[in-house]
Amino acid sequence: MSTPVVVLLIIIALLLGAVGGFFLARKYMQNYLEKNPPINEDMLRSMMMSMGQKPSEKKIRQMMAQMKGQAASNSKKK
Repeated sequence: MSTPVVVLLIIIALLLGAVGGFFLARKYMQNYLEKNPPINEDMLRSMMMSMGQKPSEKKIRQMMAQMKGQAASNSKKK
């Protein structure tokens, strides 16, 4: 093979690898964040207490359900 063909193949392989790596990493992070949400009930409770609110269990559950519903609707849009 001639040198320009080899260089072209290397450039194409690098571009395909970068694009493929991006989409694999994106998919991995989406799955990770669905399984391990960044905010849990304890964090929400402490955040509300630091803002001066007395969180009831009902309010905590409502907020968690709202965040899960919003995350589910955002994932359906994509």
